[in-house]
Amino acid sequence: QVQLVESGGGLVQPGGSLRLSCAASGSIFSINVMGWYRQAPGKQRELVAVVSPGGTKNYEDSVKGRFTISRDNAKNTVYLQMDSLKPEDTAVYYCMSNVQRMGVPIGVAYWGQGTQVTVSS
Repeated sequence: QVQLVESGGGLVQPGGSLRLSCAASGSIFSINVMGWYRQAPGKQRELVAVVSPGGTKNYEDSVKGRFTISRDNAKNTVYLQMDSLKPEDTAVYYCMSNVQRMGVPIGVAYWGQGTQVTVSS
């Protein structure tokens, strides 16, 4: 089994910052892409940012220049540094890791439990 545990959400004022973390554990052989998604009330889940094992990053347009995704391959952990937060960033944030388990030839996407980020004055 593989578990993803998130931390770092909370309430922040507009213009503030938060840092999310997500650690993967279990019977992991390798991890391909890691990323963050978010889902606001009444909206579909959307991609926020992804990072490849080699460090190639892609961002959703509305967060470019404000959010930074990074990963620590030795710790199987992905981070999302969120700066200049806006009320429209309010959502539940989910981490995702494409994990190849021991003895399994293909990778499978695993998800964290979600962490609430609220941007409000």
